[in-house]
Amino acid sequence: MAIGQIRKALSGFYYVKSGDALYQTRARGNFRKRRLAPLVGDRVEFSSTSPTDGYILAIQKRHNQLKRPPVANVDQAVVVTSAVKPDFNSNLLDRFLVILEAKEIQPLIYLTKTDLLDEAALAKLTTTLAYYQKIGYPVFMAPDPYQADNIAALIRHFKDRLTVLTGQSGAGKSTLINHIAPELQLQTAAVSESLSRGKHTTRHVELWPLADGLVADTPGFSSLALTDLDLNTLGNLFPDFVALADQCKYRGCQHDHEPGCAVKAAVTAGELLASRYENYLQFRTEKKAEKPVYMKEGRSK
Repeated sequence: MAIGQIRKALSGFYYVKSGDALYQTRARGNFRKRRLAPLVGDRVEFSSTSPTDGYILAIQKRHNQLKRPPVANVDQAVVVTSAVKPDFNSNLLDRFLVILEAKEIQPLIYLTKTDLLDEAALAKLTTTLAYYQKIGYPVFMAPDPYQADNIAALIRHFKDRLTVLTGQSGAGKSTLINHIAPELQLQTAAVSESLSRGKHTTRHVELWPLADGLVADTPGFSSLALTDLDLNTLGNLFPDFVALADQCKYRGCQHDHEPGCAVKAAVTAGELLASRYENYLQFRTEKKAEKPVYMKEGRSK
């Protein structure tokens, strides 16, 4: 028996890196009965008689996991965000951020297509993103999105980390990877003019050694459900709210209708980005409208 990390999953095979070797494996037959599914990024115990014939015996405890993209033990995520085509969407960005915060994954924000903006639009977006930088999110934004120093600044965060790239369809995740490591030559596709959405060009999840770390390019998507988040602790996923929470009149303030709320006061004073607060209220509304999910005997949600 050996221990390794799943670096790629494709067509029912799991490619496990152990030492300097890569092993093609399958999951044990009882995994399906136990409703266990190995994920790229998993640390696993496996046995192998050859590099092309092995079986995963057990999955070690995960620190976290993402459903889409299906990756485990993620340290950080680059949220690739388009300035235009599709247009910058603060609600979508905040959705990514709160879901990553809930998974204890460090978000980094990378802006693409900034070269398509006029000077006024670029200045406005720069002001918005400066707020995210101020509250602790590394932001990578330049008039030329793929200029060398912008790419170099991002790469410095990869060392000893498992990084995923995520974001809306057509934002340019594969293009970004190709600028980081041109030798990979990942397939890219144009954005549909009618839908302002990109085609899904990444067909499987794979980890590549880049800049002394591991990086995955992953399928994009344009909406995110907040189903797994708790309504009462949603505010804890906004670091700018957390920084003000001890100044609220009531302990456990939900920053909604309560009097003496420091978060609402900061919005009024222009110290907290209004769109962040508006998105938070919308997320709360969505959570309140969710239908309860009932557990069936012998089945998990």
